[in-house]
Amino acid sequence: MTQAAISEPMADVRDMYMAHRMFRREFRLLPQLVRDVRPGDTERAAIVADHADKICAILDAHHEGEDAVVWPLLLARGGERSETIVPVMEEQHHGIHEALTTVALLFPAWRATAQRGEELASATDVLVDRLVEHMAMEETEILPLAEQYVTAAEWAVFGEHAFSSLPKKTLALGFGMVMYEGDAEVIKEVLANAPFVPRLVMPRLGPRLYASHATRVHGTATPPRLGR
Repeated sequence: MTQAAISEPMADVRDMYMAHRMFRREFRLLPQLVRDVRPGDTERAAIVADHADKICAILDAHHEGEDAVVWPLLLARGGERSETIVPVMEEQHHGIHEALTTVALLFPAWRATAQRGEELASATDVLVDRLVEHMAMEETEILPLAEQYVTAAEWAVFGEHAFSSLPKKTLALGFGMVMYEGDAEVIKEVLANAPFVPRLVMPRLGPRLYASHATRVHGTATPPRLGR
């Protein structure tokens, strides 16, 4: 199906920019969170490790949704431009997954001992560099293609697929993380398409969960905004 053959409303990708803003903020802050834990302070290490587990799970689910839904649609419809850029995206996902795996392997021992934090922080730096590079290219190359070749209904399927594997509490916290720097108009439109109960409770629950979580992790309900 070509762009000319698509008569349905097309994807509104503004929610992806909000998700990227959240990932940039939380992952850029993570290496210093690790470095700030005093050797032997396992109580604080557990707090940071729990936070890392959550944001890594959200990122992994997000990328699984792109792999399963977005890339095949673009390859089928986007012509030479998609055929050039989608393999780059897939390779970057592979590199990010490798970095996530390395970090995941290091966190348990650090959580238990709060020792060798610099090794973990350095591995997290690698993850951040790969993720930031990937999101910048995705915003420049992929999102314009999605606006042309992915319908609004298919974009909704991507969102549902991306987060269907997450526990409800993690999903609610993730939405609160996005809302922290999110565009109010876009948030309203995203919630308008949500089931009744999330649509009703999320505007209050999400920010409340994130404020509590951020206070525990970052020491403040309003951590630095690192949108770009």
